[in-house]
Amino acid sequence: MVRPRPSLNALRAFEATARLRSMTAASVELSVTHGAVSRHIRSLEELLGVPLLVRGSSSTDPTPEGIRLAEGLSGAFSLIDASVEQILPGPLTVSCSATIMMYWLIPRLAAFHDAHRGIDLQFNLNYDQVDFIRDKVSIAIRSSTIAPPRDVVIKELAREWISPVCAASYAKANSLNDPDDIAGCRLLGTRTRPEAWSDWLDEMRLKQDIRIQESYDHFYLLIQAALCGLGLALVPTMFVLEEINSGRLIAPFGSIPGKRTLMLWTAPHVATRPESRAVSQWLTREMSATVKSCAMLGNVEA
Repeated sequence: MVRPRPSLNALRAFEATARLRSMTAASVELSVTHGAVSRHIRSLEELLGVPLLVRGSSSTDPTPEGIRLAEGLSGAFSLIDASVEQILPGPLTVSCSATIMMYWLIPRLAAFHDAHRGIDLQFNLNYDQVDFIRDKVSIAIRSSTIAPPRDVVIKELAREWISPVCAASYAKANSLNDPDDIAGCRLLGTRTRPEAWSDWLDEMRLKQDIRIQESYDHFYLLIQAALCGLGLALVPTMFVLEEINSGRLIAPFGSIPGKRTLMLWTAPHVATRPESRAVSQWLTREMSATVKSCAMLGNVEA
């Protein structure tokens, strides 16, 4: 006897509910009524002969059987979405941090569009984990400290260079002639990378007890603070090359390779597209040129 197969709509309704822990949220995601979701899941439970959800007053949690089914369905629906994406390609979406976008990518986009007029780019501002299917991301620039998703195509972009930077007036007022002079400085950092100054001290082989006087939520805020003369900031050199070249900031102790590497992740379902390869090659060339500029600052004294 052939057992009836569950409907795709019922499986979709259950997977969304199990993932979101809410029938209401699932109904919004699937653009159907709460009642439709409930009926789909009830019919699925009757067909399979096992309870799939524990329905509570404030949440809807999957049973152990429901968890196993939801995990399999999530992978299957991701594969379906990826397969559709391959034959119906839309714009490529590049994911990177807001600071990379502001200080590195945007200044280069005009040149990219001139060279690749047929490629339409969109952007996702994020610097942490990414789900390529859920977030509709094609390519991501990430630090080597972030674990990549499974099956992603990984390419090393470049070693990150780092520099203490400050306004020229601040350097002059604090006589920054030697790296040991940071002991008398007001040190600025970021909450996203609290270990930055310790990493720089390690690479410079300096033994100092330091205290960060002020931390900012993002590098772009930290850079603005340095431009305003609020102290000495430790930043990836690639973000401040233009400010250093223009004299708005100085790097009194030059630039050195840091402990991190920038990586390029490409979603497997777009990796073979000519547009993806073109974007990857362009990002690699631009990053290589940036690293050469960082290296030219060297490890020098003011």
